[in-house]
Amino acid sequence: MHSLKNPVMNLKLKSLLLNYKFIFFIYILFAAIASIQSLILGNKIFNNGQEYTFYNNYIIFQQSFFHLVEHKDLYCIYFSEHWDLFKYSPTFPLLFGIFAIFPVWIGLPLWNLLNAAILFAAIASLPQIKSNKIGYILWFILIELFTNMQNQQSNGLIAGLIILAFSLLEKDKKLLGTFLIALSLFIKPFGLLAFVLLLFYPKKLKLAGYSILWIVILFFLPLLVVDLAQLKILYSSWLTLLSSDHSGSTGLSVFGWIQTWFGIHPSKLFVLLISVVLFIIPLFRVKQYRNVQYRLFILASILLWIVIFNHKAESPTFIIAISGVAIWCFSQAMKVENLILLIAAFIFTSLSPTDLFPRIIRNEFIEPYVIKAVPCILIWLKVIYDTTFTKFRIDTEL
Repeated sequence: MHSLKNPVMNLKLKSLLLNYKFIFFIYILFAAIASIQSLILGNKIFNNGQEYTFYNNYIIFQQSFFHLVEHKDLYCIYFSEHWDLFKYSPTFPLLFGIFAIFPVWIGLPLWNLLNAAILFAAIASLPQIKSNKIGYILWFILIELFTNMQNQQSNGLIAGLIILAFSLLEKDKKLLGTFLIALSLFIKPFGLLAFVLLLFYPKKLKLAGYSILWIVILFFLPLLVVDLAQLKILYSSWLTLLSSDHSGSTGLSVFGWIQTWFGIHPSKLFVLLISVVLFIIPLFRVKQYRNVQYRLFILASILLWIVIFNHKAESPTFIIAISGVAIWCFSQAMKVENLILLIAAFIFTSLSPTDLFPRIIRNEFIEPYVIKAVPCILIWLKVIYDTTFTKFRIDTEL
């Protein structure tokens, strides 16, 4: 009797764990936990001797809305309000006003919930992937999403927008799909790479037209609260910040990996050019554009590229990359080498910043040697190899 009960119980447990409603509940729960944690931790002291909250990133976003409507420069440091600079486009503060108008104890949980809900919906919408594998993806990325929400960052939203745009384009919903890509661009500039997805679909002139329309609308959207002269000043200030910001750091990226592992300091432009060449090689396989698995691999490549070649990549950014890892791995039959890479990503990318790794190991090894980025770098190279050489099968459920 017991031998019969255990398999039945295991099946019920597996069914529960892969149930979308249950997983979505867990996502909401994690968003709530991350928000409560940020709100109750109190303050911490930064380099300038002032105290700031543990939800400093949220304060930066919130205050950017008020700076915009008050016609202030968005890209100055406001030490009396928060630590660090605001670095997003002039459009983002206006959109963030939806959250900024609420008290922090309401706005912050809503912001984290948006990140969790959009990413959940995006993964759940992926075409041609079996339901149980969608469940595996959702569980696999959860720790990274939690890290993002603990830091009140927008990276879960960025990943969700790009993935959801892909799913909409797959369903021939061109207008909304191009809007989401354009929106990701006006949150963080590296969303620009997602426009590569438009290569795979018919009526490219219409896709280009929609994209230009949305870019123009989002570009001028701040005119709802500022005049044209102020908007010009804001974009000029933003571009100045981005250009000066590029040379100052390497982050958890390929640049940081090359420097810390090999003691080489190559030109960032040279490394980027090599990465772009590698990225576009699979795009010459035009006949494969009709295959959904090929398209999913390119989506994964995009999600990985915009993190590992981002000179400002930090731990919360990796929800984007780890989403790419999961999509690539679970949209194909599991191979031994892929499983090894997947486990490495889970341990060294997702778990390495957590307390499961002793602080001394994190401080002396994980962080200085950008270990968090290494599995994602190796996986991106494997994705490029797979997308270049795989003989993709016909479009059946993966």
